[in-house]
Amino acid sequence: MKEKLIDLLFKYKNAFATDKEALGAIIEHGVDIILNVEKPYPPLLIRPAYPASPTAREALEVHIKELIDLGVLRKVGHNQQVEVTTPVIITWNNGKSRMVGYFRALNTYNIPDRYPIPRIHETLTQLSQAKFITAMDALKGFHKNVLKDNAKKLLRIHCGILEYLRMPAYAKMANLHEKIQRKYDYSS
Repeated sequence: MKEKLIDLLFKYKNAFATDKEALGAIIEHGVDIILNVEKPYPPLLIRPAYPASPTAREALEVHIKELIDLGVLRKVGHNQQVEVTTPVIITWNNGKSRMVGYFRALNTYNIPDRYPIPRIHETLTQLSQAKFITAMDALKGFHKNVLKDNAKKLLRIHCGILEYLRMPAYAKMANLHEKIQRKYDYSS
């Protein structure tokens, strides 16, 4: 049994990455973000960059550089109208920072996907007779989902305007869970 597991891990080794390697990409089903509002967007969606301390700016620049290097973001200019607010830096207790976008306003105008997600009870019942259960966390899982061209959203920060090429982390606006469930259901 151990040998079979090791063989499978080596067979699919390209599915695994660390934060220093390139991300995988789910290209077969580009993520679409559909809004129920037309351009020009309401002022609620067009906001200036948040003020940030020098420490927060430095941390933000590190995160932005990493996301540009991974192909999640790209620089697009300085004077464009934007429809998504700037990211916010949240510092953890251990001193590490992470970049989180503020998408509350955009989520207000999102058209939700109503595809059903399985209930946790049903999933646990299906797994109840399993001999082994393995859980793996997808490193930067949101960022593995490529956005369709019409769904790419801009953000404004102190050093310019950037465009998401992949799904922003923690954004609920694209109904990503429903889209992934639909993909699982129709690909088997």
